[in-house]
Amino acid sequence: MLTIGCHLSSSKGYLAMGKAAAQINANTFQFFTRNPRGGNAKAIVPSDVEQYLAFAAEHGIDRILAHAPYTLNACSADEKLRDFACRTMADDLQRMEYTPGNCYNFHPGSHVGQGLEAGIAYISGMLNEILRPEQRTTVLLETMVGKGSEVGSRFEELREILDRVTLTDHMGVCLDTCHVWDGGYDIVRQLDEVVAEFDRVIGLSRLKAIHLNDSLNPLGARKDRHAKIGEGHIGKEALIRVVNHPALRELPFYLETPNELDGYAAEIALMRENYR
Repeated sequence: MLTIGCHLSSSKGYLAMGKAAAQINANTFQFFTRNPRGGNAKAIVPSDVEQYLAFAAEHGIDRILAHAPYTLNACSADEKLRDFACRTMADDLQRMEYTPGNCYNFHPGSHVGQGLEAGIAYISGMLNEILRPEQRTTVLLETMVGKGSEVGSRFEELREILDRVTLTDHMGVCLDTCHVWDGGYDIVRQLDEVVAEFDRVIGLSRLKAIHLNDSLNPLGARKDRHAKIGEGHIGKEALIRVVNHPALRELPFYLETPNELDGYAAEIALMRENYR
């Protein structure tokens, strides 16, 4: 069965997200742990979580994905910003224990002129500080487009971070189709080759989730602008091949396309109709 969902607002709690997912025939979803531009997280209401877990079990919703705020930069040149990222992620991972066994995704960050080596060292250092042996959440590095001084646009960069993390079993990767395309990986004409390269450099066992997005930009543009399925340079047929690829089809897919619920429902239906 295809596991597919979209990004949902977390403002009304877990149960509301579960009901919204069921409404659009999704069996998973992604959400921000707090305001995507930063700030304090709302207090978790245990009764809401309990009701959500019961609802999710009844409706077959699982493998949900939490997304860290965009403002976090684990490899900033500013020590205060690095500290903020560390404290925020540590708090998020504690909160994730209310829904154990899921994943937490974050953008590795931008080294802002310090150099790639410094950026990788800061990111891996933060992860070594906040990961705990007893945690039940897998932390995912997201593939990035490589604009500016972003870390993570090449598979080798993500592998270097993973290699430096001590509790490596708590780590994985989320592949974003728009990001890898904008970063120069041709998933339209060379999907098999890109998947093989990911396996060679990182290992497919590390791949835990896929952000399924079209792109407004041509291959290698390094601009990161998502498009609705079939309305970008990747195209509908190529994204259908992604969800059907033998090495990818059992993974959970999360739409981050510029849509409201009805648009997400249509894209989910499209993918389900073409899932083989």
